[in-house]
Amino acid sequence: MTAPFSPDQSVAAVIRATIDHALAQVNALSQGGPGWTRPSYSDLESQAHALIEAEAAALGMEVRRDAAGNLFARLPGRDSSLSPLYCGSHLDTVAEGGAFDGQAGVAAALALAAALRATGTTPAADFILTVTRAEESVWFPVSYIGSRAALGRLAPEDLTAKRVDTGRSLADHMRDQGFDPDAVLTATPPAPARFVEFHIEQGPVLDSAGEAFALVAAIRGGLRYRTARITGGWAHSGGAPREGRADAVVAFADLVMAMDRVWEEMLNQGADLTVTFGRVDAASPAHAMAKIAGNLGFCLDLRSDDAATLDAADHAFRAEIARIEAARPGISFDLGLQSRSAPARLSEKMLGWVASGAARIGATPRVMLSGGGHDAAAFATAGWDSVMVFLRNWNGSHCPEEGMDPADLALAVEAVFAALVQEAA
Repeated sequence: MTAPFSPDQSVAAVIRATIDHALAQVNALSQGGPGWTRPSYSDLESQAHALIEAEAAALGMEVRRDAAGNLFARLPGRDSSLSPLYCGSHLDTVAEGGAFDGQAGVAAALALAAALRATGTTPAADFILTVTRAEESVWFPVSYIGSRAALGRLAPEDLTAKRVDTGRSLADHMRDQGFDPDAVLTATPPAPARFVEFHIEQGPVLDSAGEAFALVAAIRGGLRYRTARITGGWAHSGGAPREGRADAVVAFADLVMAMDRVWEEMLNQGADLTVTFGRVDAASPAHAMAKIAGNLGFCLDLRSDDAATLDAADHAFRAEIARIEAARPGISFDLGLQSRSAPARLSEKMLGWVASGAARIGATPRVMLSGGGHDAAAFATAGWDSVMVFLRNWNGSHCPEEGMDPADLALAVEAVFAALVQEAA
């Protein structure tokens, strides 16, 4: 039977104080409300990184940045030949996002380093606080930019992606922040190691169950059309009869309901899938009360833990478009570019490692699936032993109302700290 482990009050206090301080510092940086906005490769994201760099340096950690601006702060372990433990997340946000998505994971990693220092514990292997750049792909249509750059997995075409609010390339924004996109493409990636990411759950499962934290065994991949468009025919709303209209809004409504049926059918067949139509824009200077809509823009986000399911849903999506175009003369669809992120299975070895630490503090967290994408998926895809720890969240995600009790995060950090102490012993 595993002996119980209880961090003394002073260690628990260090963990909680570090979390509170880091969250307060980072969340003081934003474009303004509602919520928090720190765009990828912006001055605000860089300022947030600088705050964490200063905290890591104050703990005596060895700090470096790579060519893409990812931050790594190292506490040397006893045996440099052992696989290092990287731990962290990101500090960019979606527009008008929440107080915890990304920053909670960075605060947790900093708290682990502070706890190791406070107890004089030398970890068995190097501990490396990791703060990635540009995880939120709402700014650039590229998944996991910072982590993939660190892993040597960005392609030249990724650097040409345009940021949605400026129209300027990823390479340009990297240079603006003092980094080197050319060196990103030629950098030697680190050897596969271990990676732990703390993150709020982006759904209601843990809150509904009254559970503080959980372990994540898999991360859904995504298939997205970010700039799809329907072209129809402009006409007078009172003068054009129903027959012969090419109404872009009606065609879109037909597509939405068709894909909702596809989603239901695939779920009934046992597939894992979500179907989300996000941005819908039928407003332009050409639109008016007395007009039939001649064009409409939209985006589609398909998610699944299985790549074949994503392909099947995409096939069904295109078949429904062909059906609508045939049934509604004058309607045509342009889907634009497709972007994808691969589903990722996380490390059973690391799941067991974190679970062993949780057991030492008397916790038995559930194992679950992540519906959202995370840096941990990029590390897992690159062959790392990667795992996630989810925190209870009661107000959704990617919104100003994100909820998380810092005490839940502190408890989860204590579980991983217990695993580190056990490993060091």
